Amino acid sequence: MMDGTGTSTLATVRADLSRRIGAIEWRAGPRGVAVEVDAIRAIAHRHHMLPAVTVAHLLEGALARGEHGALVHGWLAMLRDAVASDRQDEAASRAFAAACSVRFAA
Repeated sequence: MMDGTGTSTLATVRADLSRRIGAIEWRAGPRGVAVEVDAIRAIAHRHHMLPAVTVAHLLEGALARGEHGALVHGWLAMLRDAVASDRQDEAASRAFAAACSVRFAA
């Protein structure tokens, strides 16, 4: 996504990632969800959005363990929060990882 100067803006990337999270199609099954989360993680990584990368990675692990339903909806909500975070540093990433650990016993 490019702005008028030819560079990606974090706001545009956040909007795209939020849209992608909201559009995850459960009828595609766990594999389909995992593919979408992997794409979100890759985009977040390219834009140095460390909290989103961390939560996406943990969500991928949850899906691999067979988690589904309401618990995965909770993970997606946490991913949405990580995408929206104003802080994109390593400390924020660790804070999101700790929150996931407490909330989801990851």
